[in-house]
Amino acid sequence: MLSNEENQIIEGKMFALLSYLSIFCIIPLVLKKENPFVLAHGKQGLVIFVAQVGIFVIHIVLGSLFLRLGFFVFGILSLMGIIHVLRGRYIKIPVIYEIAQKIIL
Repeated sequence: MLSNEENQIIEGKMFALLSYLSIFCIIPLVLKKENPFVLAHGKQGLVIFVAQVGIFVIHIVLGSLFLRLGFFVFGILSLMGIIHVLRGRYIKIPVIYEIAQKIIL
């Protein structure tokens, strides 16, 4: 018999995975925001997506070095999130987690 938390993780894995795939982070936040596992990953994915958009804007102003570096860093953070989702674990990505906690849906 699975606990309620384990059941939420199993049901939410696919949506939580979408959280770290750029603009697709909106889908879990709209469709599964009642699931704490999906919501935690969705908020972090949203912060990463907004940061990627910010890096793109900075790229327009300052050049391509920021684009490559920014997408590399946020790509690694997204990969870390995806790995933890597949393992069924929560992750507190430094800085991203603190910002994500301030998001109210």
